[in-house]
Amino acid sequence: MAKLQDKPDQYGVVGHPIAHSWSPFIHGMFAKECAQNLTYRLYDIEPADFRREALRLFTSGLRGVNVTLPHKESAAELVNEMTARATRAQAVNTIVLQKDNSLLGDNTDGIGLIRDLQDNLGLELAHKRLLILGAGGATRGILAPLIDTQPAALVIANRTPVRARTLAAAFRDLYDIQACEFKDVQGPPYDLIVNATSASLQGQMPEMPAGLVSEDSVCYDLAYGRGHTPFTLWAKSLYAARVCKGWGMLVEQAAESFYLWRGVRPDTHSVLEALTRKA
Repeated sequence: MAKLQDKPDQYGVVGHPIAHSWSPFIHGMFAKECAQNLTYRLYDIEPADFRREALRLFTSGLRGVNVTLPHKESAAELVNEMTARATRAQAVNTIVLQKDNSLLGDNTDGIGLIRDLQDNLGLELAHKRLLILGAGGATRGILAPLIDTQPAALVIANRTPVRARTLAAAFRDLYDIQACEFKDVQGPPYDLIVNATSASLQGQMPEMPAGLVSEDSVCYDLAYGRGHTPFTLWAKSLYAARVCKGWGMLVEQAAESFYLWRGVRPDTHSVLEALTRKA
């Protein structure tokens, strides 16, 4: 355990915008629980400045960063090497400064989502119909872990269908993913619908056809925050069985990042309970 007089190790999260992030709160609780002497701060970096500013953070003393929208794919180009899951995703949400000063990129989004869906929410995903809205870096991070659950069908819908088809093709060796535009998604209703678009941050919900949600459907928004999002309001209006925001995924992926940085895996239940009270 670090001595109190030791200078704390520095970590943070980079994104744009970033003021809404709960990551400092989460990692602060993890550090206290695991007796780790560290600080964790927000860093708002615009896309054009990402590479320069991210490297500056590491040369100024940071030992690791989380990466959120819109930088996950740019982070994959920044690091010196990637883990297998980050390589598969071609998107990085966690960077570790290694002992030789090289940068290792990982992606903990997928394992974070699966742990929340299966361990926290008790969902069984095998042989279920899954629909993902959005084809950006967030979707890249969760595809392989969702495929590992052996769904009956997996569909990616996106505003621009060519991007959805390109992403589906990148994972064709793992699964025959269907890809289409939002308006072309077909029923019957899906067992799980995951919103991985930035629509909730922008206060918008894409136009979706009827017949995608039933009273047995679980609708999960990767976005998080107080109150409803456009996606959760849409899901509730269609009487989905369960409507969830991404608090659990946020905490579980953060716990995996914390483990990569510190070699200690924090318990997530107390943090989830605290966030539920605040949300």
